[in-house]
Amino acid sequence: MIVAAFLRWVETAKAGDRARAANALARAFLRSAMAPQERRAAHVALIYLLDDPSPRVRLALAEVLGSSSDAPRGLVVSLAEDQPEIAALPILNSPVLTDADLVDLAGRGSASTRALIAARAGLSRGVAAALAEIGDAEEVVVLLENPTAQIARLTLKRIAERHGANDGVRSLLLERADLPAAVRQLLVQCVAEALSGSAFVRAAIGARRIERVTREAGHAATIAILGNVTADELPVLVEHLRAERRLTPAFLMQALCLGRTDFFAAAITLLSGVEERRVRSILATARHHAVRALIESAGLAREVSAVFVEAILLWRNAVHSASDETDNIAPLLAERLQGSVPHSPSACELIEMVGKLAVAEERRRARDYATGLALVA
Repeated sequence: MIVAAFLRWVETAKAGDRARAANALARAFLRSAMAPQERRAAHVALIYLLDDPSPRVRLALAEVLGSSSDAPRGLVVSLAEDQPEIAALPILNSPVLTDADLVDLAGRGSASTRALIAARAGLSRGVAAALAEIGDAEEVVVLLENPTAQIARLTLKRIAERHGANDGVRSLLLERADLPAAVRQLLVQCVAEALSGSAFVRAAIGARRIERVTREAGHAATIAILGNVTADELPVLVEHLRAERRLTPAFLMQALCLGRTDFFAAAITLLSGVEERRVRSILATARHHAVRALIESAGLAREVSAVFVEAILLWRNAVHSASDETDNIAPLLAERLQGSVPHSPSACELIEMVGKLAVAEERRRARDYATGLALVA
C-alpha cells in the first residue's frame, strides 16, 4: 500500500522531490528489512522510475544502485544504457555488471559508453579485446591509459593493426613493456608509411628519395628492436617479417653485420625449413661449402650467398678471438670485400650497402672517441 501511494504521488510531484524520493526508495530497498511482497512492490517502483522524464531522478537511482553488489542487475543494466552522466556511475563502479553485459553495452552503445567501459577498473581481457575490435582511436587511448586493464598481446596487435597510424595510440603502445616485438615492428612500418605519404615531406625531399630514406629508417628501427627481443618472441617476429616480405637479402645482411645473429639464425631456419639446431651448428662450425648451401636453401641467390658466407666466417673469427668487433663487423667485411668483382647487380647492391654500414660504424666510433677525449680533458 505504501508503494502504491508512492507511485500515485510521483505522478504529480516536482522533479526535485521525485529525485529525493527515488534516492530514499533505492536505499531502503538495499538496506532495509522488507516483507517479500513489499520488496517486490518496491522493485516494481524502481523499475517504473527508470522511465522518469527527469534525468535527476534516474541519476538519484544511479548514485545508490551504481556501486552496490546487491542492486538488481536489470536495473543496473538499464541505468548503464542511460545518458553518459547517469551511465557513468554503474559502468565505472557496478560489481553486478558481467563481462557479457559490458561487451553488449560496448556493441550497442555510443563512443561515450565505450570510453567509460575502457576506463573501468580491473577490466578483463575479453572486454578489452572487444573494445579493441570495435572502438575508435579515442576509446582505445582510454583503454591503454587504464593501468588496471588486462590487455592480451593479441589485443595489442589488433590495436596496432587498426589504429597504428594514430599518434596517441602509437605512443601509448610503444611505452608498454609488454608490447611484442612484432607489434613494435608493425608500428615502425606505420610511421614509415605516414612519412612516405606526407605531401610536405614528399615535396621537400622528393618521392624517390623519401622511399629510400623511409626504407632505411625502417630497417634501422627494426634492427634496434631486435636487440631486445626475447628467445620466445623471435619465431613470431621472424614470421611477421616474412609475411610482410621484409626478410630481404639487404635486411638480413644488415642484421648480421650489426650482431643480430640469433635473429639471423631464426630467419634462416624459417626460410630454409632446416631444423634450428642443425642451422645453428652449420653457422657456428661447418665448412664454407656447407654454410653456402644452407644460405642458398633459404632462398638467397647464389650471387649473394658468397657475401653472407664471408660475413658468417668473420663473425666466427671475431667471437673466437674475443674481438672488439663483435658488435659490428661491417668495417671488417667491407675491407674483406674490397677489390672483389661481383658478377650481378644484386651482389653489387649488397656490397654497396655493407660499405655504407662500415662508414656509419666508423663515424660512430670517431664520435665515441672524441667524446671520451672531451670527458678526460
